[in-house]
Order: sequence, then structure tokens, then C-alpha cells
Amino acid sequence: MATRRTFLTTLGVGAAALHGRVLAAERGEIKTALNGPVGLQLWSLREYGPKDVPGTLAKVKAMGFREVESAGLWDLKSPADLKAALDRAGLRCTSSHMDFERVTKEPAAAFTEAKALGATSVVCPWIPHGKAFTRGDALKAAEAFNRCGKAAREQGLSFGYHCHGYEFIPSPEGTVFDTLAGATDPALVAFQVDVFHAHHGGADVPRLIEKYGSRVTSLHLKDLKKGAPVVAGSAGASADVDVPVGSGQIDYPAVLRAAMKAGTSAYYVEDESKDPLGHIPQSVAFLEKVRP
Repeated sequence: MATRRTFLTTLGVGAAALHGRVLAAERGEIKTALNGPVGLQLWSLREYGPKDVPGTLAKVKAMGFREVESAGLWDLKSPADLKAALDRAGLRCTSSHMDFERVTKEPAAAFTEAKALGATSVVCPWIPHGKAFTRGDALKAAEAFNRCGKAAREQGLSFGYHCHGYEFIPSPEGTVFDTLAGATDPALVAFQVDVFHAHHGGADVPRLIEKYGSRVTSLHLKDLKKGAPVVAGSAGASADVDVPVGSGQIDYPAVLRAAMKAGTSAYYVEDESKDPLGHIPQSVAFLEKVRP
């Protein structure tokens, strides 16, 4: 049987979530101490966007975002359709996630789509592999990424790889991520560090950013629930351990200090929890008040 304390606690949590949504509807553009804008990775709202593109984008704008990173077209027919919807919402797409098969086998089509959306950067978020990501996988991917990076540059775009946690297992070069980094041309292949996945996969994220410096051009910002285990080489996590930025176990001031020192120029909130509309405003509030 529920106790009075349980009832009041539940009521308080619900009210706080509702309050966060109300504030999101009233707030202005996000302002932080970071050396780059804070955008939203649209994958966060994949359950909402395809059902109501204009309504979902209006919510994104209302939460204070002005920039987004795409992850597909939300079931729209063409990049032009999504670009038009973004324009109407007062949003701009600055970066676009494209899967490995597209960027390696259909680079011209992938880069044409990104440019049609208005993006200046293309990021590959995953390298297909077996049960474990091997040194051989990294070397093959690096060869492909060098070609992609050259093709992207010829199209006036930058190209990068988004780490996902599975790369942080031992390799002769240090980790398999180090193998990948060492085999890619720094002038052609940048990195987007997903802070959550890198930490969950066993990386010391501030040290990782410090090591690769100017190659770390953007971050994905989300947090890992306190007490959740860190597993070397982990490639993912359940939605219940994804918490608002600043409320979990990651030392975000240290991460952001390292990113600012490295010259990281773009920050994207990404929320993979079951309540992104409740969590995202909390992440934004933390980022606005934190002083790295």
C-alpha cells in the first residue's frame, strides 16, 4: 500500500517534471560558458518527431535550442522537407549523423543529403562489428574513414567519427580507439566524443579529450546514473541509466574544461532515456549554470 510519503514524493517528482516543461515553453536561447553552441541531437526525440514534425521541432525551439544534429529524416520524403520544417521552426542543422554503410558505399548521396539539410559536418556514429570490436575492425574502418574524410572535404564538409564505448578495450596502441585514431589522418577525420558511452565503456573522458585535442570537434552530452556499473568495451546501456547531464556519476566540469581547452566547438545534448522531454530541460539548466 502506498504511504503518504510515497504519494507526496511521486507528486513532487511529477510536478517538477511538469514545471520543467513549462519553463522550457517560456525560455530563450541557451546561454552557457562553453566555447561553442549547445544543440540537440534529434535522435533524442525519435519517438515524437515522425508523429508530429512541426510540433516536435517547436518544442526543441522552446527549450532554447537553435541548432540541431540530424539522425535520419523523421519519415519525411526528402532532406528538403526536413530543412523546410527546420527553417519554419527557427532551427538550423549544423551536423548530420550518417551510418557506416552510407558514408562508405554511397558517400556522394550521404554528403548531398547533409548539405541539403544545411549541415557542415557529417558524423558516422557506429562501425559494424561482431561480438567484440577488434584491432582489425579498427584498421579497416580507418582506411574507409580516410577516404570518406577526403570526399567530404572535397564537398566542403568535415567528417568525424562518434565513439560508442566498444572501442575502449586493450590494443597494442593502447586501446582499439587509439588504433583507429592512429590510423586515420587528423586532417581528414575528427572525433565526436559521446561522453556517456565513452565513460560507460571504460574511458577516462577528460584524458581522452586532452589526448586528442583539436581532433575532438564536438561532444554528445548525457549522464550515467550514479551506481551504474562501468564496463570496459560496453557498446550501450539501458534507458533507465541515462539521466540528465550533471545529475549522474560523470565529472562534467572536468569533461567540459578539457573540451574547452581542446577547442571543441560544438556540444549536442542527447537523451536516450524514457523521458527525454522531462530530462532535456534539466540538462540545459545544468549546462547554463556550470562553470568549467
